[in-house]
Amino acid sequence: VSTSAISADVAVGGGAALTLSGGDKDTQGNGWTMTDSLTFRASADLDNGWTVSTAQNLGKGAINNSNMKVNMGDMGTLEMHTAGGTSVPGSWDDMMPSANEESWHGLTGTAGGASPILQAGANGDMFRYSVNVMDGIDLYGSYSPSDGTFAVEGSTSWGVQYTGIEGLTVGIAQGDNNEKTAATNGNATDSALEIENTAMFIKYAFDSFTIGMQDNESDSKTTNADTSYRGYGISYAITEDISVSYGVGTVDFELANSEDQETSAIGLSYTSGGITFSGTMHDGENLGGSAATTADKKGYELNLTFAF
Repeated sequence: VSTSAISADVAVGGGAALTLSGGDKDTQGNGWTMTDSLTFRASADLDNGWTVSTAQNLGKGAINNSNMKVNMGDMGTLEMHTAGGTSVPGSWDDMMPSANEESWHGLTGTAGGASPILQAGANGDMFRYSVNVMDGIDLYGSYSPSDGTFAVEGSTSWGVQYTGIEGLTVGIAQGDNNEKTAATNGNATDSALEIENTAMFIKYAFDSFTIGMQDNESDSKTTNADTSYRGYGISYAITEDISVSYGVGTVDFELANSEDQETSAIGLSYTSGGITFSGTMHDGENLGGSAATTADKKGYELNLTFAF
């Protein structure tokens, strides 16, 4: 048996961040947190012109993302994620321009706020595929095989993105989450996580401004659990290093007597070298669809990030 080694490029990068977050009606206590990130990458060019790469990201000593990519040139790129994989609508749940975070960020925990899309399927052993079919048009797809324990059935998704006009980006994605966790006589019986998601967005950048609109639909097999989301965002680059943004979002619930959840945020970002300071002020009303005064909440987040 004879083997040959292929020369590979290996690199290590990372970052660290300090975050201060909080708000009213919050019980999180100490608002200071620290994150660290180390990413190990390796890539090699094959004799047929393809490029194979692998990457593993570690945060606080645990794996956040682990993947392998095969870039096949005009045939597209195939990825395998053993950790950190996300379906296409899941990764496009809110594409609005923002200097820091989305309008709903930080308001979905203690106060029971809803995210802009129901659980879209994100687990290990997920395949992703992307290909440019012509100038300005890219296709995306994902597939999560069943694993017999936490996903009785497999899940698929697809997406199309158009960037053929300068400054314009339009995308639509659709996919299911069939991560049902119970089976009877070989048939999936737990429908709580059987969800069909659709995400659509449009963004346009001109001069120093970027504006956008997002529409999501989540159709759940669970009765009266459907939601829809509409968001708007605008950002302005004051200089190459300083940006500000404003965003709003509304979640409409199928459940009777639920109020529309309304969120808004003002963001700021400043970058100097490898240091970025960013922050957001958030405001939420009727979080989780509740009309109670306890479902209204204000919050903030401040970040100091170092890249190396």
